[in-house]
Amino acid sequence: MAEGEDMQTFTSIMDALVRISTSMKNMEKELLCPVCQEMYKQPLVLPCTHNVCQACAREVLGQQGYIGHGGDPSSEPTSPASTPSTRSPRLSRRTLPKPDRLDRLLKSGFGTYPGRKRGALHPQVIMFPCPACQGDVELGERGLAGLFRNLTLERVVERYRQSVSVGGAILCQLCKPPPLEATKGCTECRATFCNECFKLFHPWGTQKAQHEPTLPTLSFRPKGLMCPDHKEEVTHYCKTCQRLVCQLCRVRRTHSGHKITPVLSAYQALKDKLTKSLTYILGNQDTVQTQICELEEAVRHTEVSGQQAKEEVSQLVRGLGAVLEEKRASLLQAIEECQQERLARLSAQIQEHRSLLDGSGLVGYAQEVLKETDQPCFVQAAKQLHNRIARATEALQTFRPAASSSFRHCQLDVGREMKLLTELNFLRVPEAPVIDTQRTFAYDQIFLCWRLPPHSPPAWHYTVEFRRTDVPAQPGPTRWQRREVRGTSALLENPDTGSVYVLRVRGCNKAGYGEYSEDVHLHTPPAPEIQKLARRGGACLQSQLLGRLRQ
Repeated sequence: MAEGEDMQTFTSIMDALVRISTSMKNMEKELLCPVCQEMYKQPLVLPCTHNVCQACAREVLGQQGYIGHGGDPSSEPTSPASTPSTRSPRLSRRTLPKPDRLDRLLKSGFGTYPGRKRGALHPQVIMFPCPACQGDVELGERGLAGLFRNLTLERVVERYRQSVSVGGAILCQLCKPPPLEATKGCTECRATFCNECFKLFHPWGTQKAQHEPTLPTLSFRPKGLMCPDHKEEVTHYCKTCQRLVCQLCRVRRTHSGHKITPVLSAYQALKDKLTKSLTYILGNQDTVQTQICELEEAVRHTEVSGQQAKEEVSQLVRGLGAVLEEKRASLLQAIEECQQERLARLSAQIQEHRSLLDGSGLVGYAQEVLKETDQPCFVQAAKQLHNRIARATEALQTFRPAASSSFRHCQLDVGREMKLLTELNFLRVPEAPVIDTQRTFAYDQIFLCWRLPPHSPPAWHYTVEFRRTDVPAQPGPTRWQRREVRGTSALLENPDTGSVYVLRVRGCNKAGYGEYSEDVHLHTPPAPEIQKLARRGGACLQSQLLGRLRQ
């Protein structure tokens, strides 16, 4: 009996450990930098509310060609462990740029120098490609130096590291592999050291020798959130800019007329909203699980329906013969892409809903953020988190699968195509056009209009040929004048008065020229008649008639 109880206790403990491990693993996705895919290290909050490691942000800006805009937002001394090139004090002594190079950098618009006003004339606009939303965000003239550090996210990362590595030793950050266990920490250097490395990086007789050693830790952060512009503690929140500000920011022209509230009010309002949304999600876990099951069933039905649609398409296309083999492949590819897109959308929706389960993903991260007691830091971290929670809440309330599992739109109707295949033949030239005698006339201009027979192949363009018939014939072949036109009408200007013209037209396409139309003979009035009609208002009548025919 005692053995059974012990086994039951052991089983319950193992189940609890598995749940904790799964919960931590799910929440780990919220703590990974989108650039390096590792745990956040000194994360910065971009204007689009996404986070990125400070070192990764500097590297991205460097790849974009920006020089001198990767300032440290925390205004803290650089850690000797921040770059691999600083393994010894000798390597850490960086050579200052030469005066001529520094002068070129300053003149090119990077940095400041005496006599240059910040933001004067044409300040450089620094665009940062956010890896999370795939959009370009504007950092302003100060670059990374104008961004806040996400201290709350740093604390969550540290708590996560401690929870997944209970009892694990903190290693020296400066040792060559394999590193030794750290015995000291330095707040000013922001690094952990073993005894030997601490002596190496704090040589006797230097300013670093005055640094006070502390216990080793995984994170060195400022005590409070500081304004990146004035290095003062933030005390208010600008609702217009949606940004934390300090006392100096309030009196600056930048926030003139903006709605600014104390950070305590913003903290309480945002915390209440986040708590309410999180409570709703946690109170509807059964609904979340039901919707996940429905989505999984939709995935299975989508796979079956997609396979059936592909088989039906394959059977129909194979009936068209070897000529349609390429078409069959393209149709299958279209269905495959549609199926994969739907599966991806449904899988993503399942992942989103799984992150709403208690202790998992987004919910776990939100629960950790709610433990934050530093009000400015909480406001900073909870602003973007609340937006995500609100979207998740709205998706939960208005749930519907992200994609349909039906592939009815992939059914093929090949009746028309089969008929076209049976009638498939060589391309024919256009048939002889038919002259529209009701719209064709001759005055001081000749207007010719025609149309193709109903079942004639189309024509790309037409050739209009004309000549006078009341002149003595010249030896040799008859000479026609030609005009190339795109439409089904032509206007011949300035014909000879009192003359008889014969006209004909033929169409042309890729197969060649078609047959000529029947000849049409038109007689232009003599000059006195034209002048007489003109005096009687014939010109007005003529313009009206031409306008009507051209329409």
